[in-house]
Amino acid sequence: MTAYRRPLDVVILAAGQGTRMNSALPKVLHPVAGRPMVSWAVKAARELGARHVVVVTGHGAQAVEAALEDQKVVFARQEQRLGTGHAFLCGIDALTTALPEDARRDADVLVLYGDTPLLRSGTLEAMLEDHRARGSALTILTGELPDATGYGRIIRDAQGDVERIVEQKDATPTEAAVGEFNSGVYLMDSRAGELAHRIGNHNAAGEYYLTDLLGLYRAEGEVAHAFKLSDPDEVMGANDRAGLAELETILRRRINAAHMAGGVTLHDPDTTRIEDTVKLARDVTLEPGVILRGQTSLGEGVSVGAYSVVSDSVLEAGVVVKAHSVLEGAHVGAGSDVGPFARLRPGSVLGEGVHIGNFVETKNARLSAGVKAGHLAYLGDVEIGAETNVGAGTIVANFDGVNKHPSRIGAGVFIGSNSTIIAPRTVGDAAFIAAGSAVHEDVPEGAMAVARGKQRNIEGWSRRYWGGMRERVRQKLPWLSGWLDREG
Repeated sequence: MTAYRRPLDVVILAAGQGTRMNSALPKVLHPVAGRPMVSWAVKAARELGARHVVVVTGHGAQAVEAALEDQKVVFARQEQRLGTGHAFLCGIDALTTALPEDARRDADVLVLYGDTPLLRSGTLEAMLEDHRARGSALTILTGELPDATGYGRIIRDAQGDVERIVEQKDATPTEAAVGEFNSGVYLMDSRAGELAHRIGNHNAAGEYYLTDLLGLYRAEGEVAHAFKLSDPDEVMGANDRAGLAELETILRRRINAAHMAGGVTLHDPDTTRIEDTVKLARDVTLEPGVILRGQTSLGEGVSVGAYSVVSDSVLEAGVVVKAHSVLEGAHVGAGSDVGPFARLRPGSVLGEGVHIGNFVETKNARLSAGVKAGHLAYLGDVEIGAETNVGAGTIVANFDGVNKHPSRIGAGVFIGSNSTIIAPRTVGDAAFIAAGSAVHEDVPEGAMAVARGKQRNIEGWSRRYWGGMRERVRQKLPWLSGWLDREG
């Protein structure tokens, strides 16, 4: 029999400071695998189909809220940090305000944390199904470790249900030997808000503890169930930079394994970093040291060479990126090749079959199909027509010291090596630009532009120049000194 699917609301506790991070950045905003830690909790909530997501902020509230402003969550401020129970109460009050009274009835409430990015949505889905199938009022997510030091211990009754949660400092030797621990993740029925208002602070710290909800539910005659994690690492948090690095390593391995299962070849998974937001088609090949960031998408059969970095870019099918290239905010058409040692900056759009070679840089440049720029060029704020050849050393000089200016180069243009096109310029289709030209006027269609000084050879100039510093030449340039002597 299928359990009735009540609405689900999620409260994410993200108010902590995280002093051991030793950072101006709020703890929950430290990124792991391409997302701030708190965003992983929001993602999990969305994947569960949550009706409303409330994020409780405190330390660095403005920064946290700004980071999540496009994720359609409700924010609740915990102005005073008075414990986890108080933080949850702030979230519940915000949820109550957001919902009409009749919508608050018969809904489940899930508590998550902004610093546990390893918790899988699949685990939470299984916990939710178990909670609903049992008709539970309260389900606690637990784990088991050979040594659970530091965690609150789960003490079960004779029926196997959760009777108490005992904190480390309060545990007897027998209780401390228990390996099952409290993760702090709770799934509760719609009475959670009402019961949260009954949590007291009659303890040495004067704080409100979320764990007190267990006793309040039991006082209502309810049974508390536990849902045990198969992998206790899922609730691992990060209190310092070492912990953050450990989370990053675990998530990187998960992400890489998922892509390999989907048909992606990673030559060295241990050195390949793919952020969670990246999308890869089958038969993509990534060589060692590749980093893929942000909203990057790689089409079928794309190959990325060793130690290349691709950020917020789209690479269509069959693109080849050679080693040590950097792409940021670029769109590369099917069958194009880039690099080695190339740089595509934001606004670079390459058509099909474009060739960008070594030490070529593009910025806000649109290159049509078949354009070739093989070596040592800078192409900024320019549109280039199909099948144009850009010679080695070409510069589109787009900046006058104050403003950037656009240029347009037509189709089938041949640009000779070491040319400079001084923007704003228009070069017509099928035009030629002679090598070494500094083009400062428009070039008509089919014309040849020659813009360079006439060569003249001054006989004997080197002898006069070097001969005036003969002693220095003798000390530093032996071959040249010998030449001066021979020719003298």
